Amino acid sequence: MKKAIASALACATTLCATGALGQAFPSKPLKLVIPFAAGGGNDIVARVVAARLGQGFNQPMVVDNRPGANGFIAPRAVADAAPDGYTVLMGPTGPMSISPAIFSKMPYSPINDFTPVTMIGSFPLILVVSGGLPVKNVAELVAMAKANPSKMNYGSTAATFQLTSELFNIRTNTQFQHIPYKSSADFNTAVMTGEITIAFSDPPPAIGLLKSGKIRGLAVTANKRHSFWPDIPTMAEAGVKDMEVTIWMGLFLPANAPATIVTRIRDELVKGMAEPEVREKLIGLGVEPDGRPSAEFAKFLAADIARWTAVAKAANIKAD
Repeated sequence: MKKAIASALACATTLCATGALGQAFPSKPLKLVIPFAAGGGNDIVARVVAARLGQGFNQPMVVDNRPGANGFIAPRAVADAAPDGYTVLMGPTGPMSISPAIFSKMPYSPINDFTPVTMIGSFPLILVVSGGLPVKNVAELVAMAKANPSKMNYGSTAATFQLTSELFNIRTNTQFQHIPYKSSADFNTAVMTGEITIAFSDPPPAIGLLKSGKIRGLAVTANKRHSFWPDIPTMAEAGVKDMEVTIWMGLFLPANAPATIVTRIRDELVKGMAEPEVREKLIGLGVEPDGRPSAEFAKFLAADIARWTAVAKAANIKAD
């Protein structure tokens, strides 16, 4: 009887502590860890998200850029952190659903080592070339690539961009060679200057260069044209089938994070994305805001890993 009472009291104490933690959260600054260098698309979006969450929480939220090692450093750091909500991962498609498809060994499990909070939003990639390159469409690019196979290359920062580019090689029977960069801002600059031939870019760092004509968009990897660039065809319209790639980014906490904290962070983000100023900033970066519940996001993640695993297997693409 005494053991039963003690057990009940312990459970009650735990529940009260969890509830108190959820209500008190946050009581100190937070950190938003991202797998890419400053200036890239994920970094730009991360700063919008961090600023709004910091405002809503009345606590600073600092963006912590941890690029390198195929995007593995940032997720591993968050997986090792305390599940108290103060260390948050902004996990994009590459490290969270594409890497498991192409790496046989990883230093973390996207499914087992994290608690999905919510999806921030999604966007397609844009196939870009230098504004001075003498090609106006994908067909002309492919013809040039086949005529000059040893001179063709592409830039990428992580598995997302690399797998998409290699998929393009397969679909078009071309031989663009991989050149690694620290951020998508860097490889967009490299495209502009002619250092590399092409890149599949996320929208944020490409927007200004596209508007100025310093780079040219040849196609988007979506099933419909992007509202920002209605004159840029889809890959299918450009003659390349089975090239639909939609990139997403989401918030993750370490595994076993309290549900109260997960809900608190998700609710604050959804509240922020409903505000015209924040929503317009995200849409202005080419990002379609999302905000789905944690459980729904977890199911999406598992399905996306399965999808990319099938793509990688069909394309015979392995990173190790």
